[in-house]
Amino acid sequence: MSQDDLPLPSGMTEQQTRWFSTLRVNLERDTGKTLGEWVEIARTCPEVRPRARAIWMRDQHGLGANRAAQVLSLAFPSDKNWDNPEGLRASLWHLPESLAVLVAIEARLAPLTPMVSGQRQTFTSFSRKAQFAALRPTKAGGAMLGLALPLAEGRVLRGRESWSERLQSKVELPDSGAVDARIVAWLSAAWEAS
Repeated sequence: MSQDDLPLPSGMTEQQTRWFSTLRVNLERDTGKTLGEWVEIARTCPEVRPRARAIWMRDQHGLGANRAAQVLSLAFPSDKNWDNPEGLRASLWHLPESLAVLVAIEARLAPLTPMVSGQRQTFTSFSRKAQFAALRPTKAGGAMLGLALPLAEGRVLRGRESWSERLQSKVELPDSGAVDARIVAWLSAAWEAS
């Protein structure tokens, strides 16, 4: 199995694509094992949950999170994988209220070019040269917006989400009506800074 057998995630910027490619190219050099050998090792994992498998790869074999994700996606293919963005989107944004927030955000971002939107397993990312925002559905039917922008507004919740270390602030959007002029201004500022 060659490094090229693993599909790259869709919806990535040129910089992100180069980064993923570099991860692959350096795998054998840095670990002494080929991608195929890592896939065979991963298939011996006694864990069944994806996160537990990634932890097992790290703890038992010292493989970092990004490389483990690439290896595990080959060892345990899923229809909820990077190479099936439509399936990921349908699975993640299944609540109509959450989907309405995503559609409202996408409509507000449409005039910003260049802009790349990518579907990930737990969120939708928005990038220019680098990720400037991400949106994930909430259990209540709204969405959480992460921005690569420090904010001090009252409706901004402090803390980091697991979706990206670039995102400095998060804003809860209970419904599509919450995607107002203030949100659009923040999105534009984050896009401009990226």
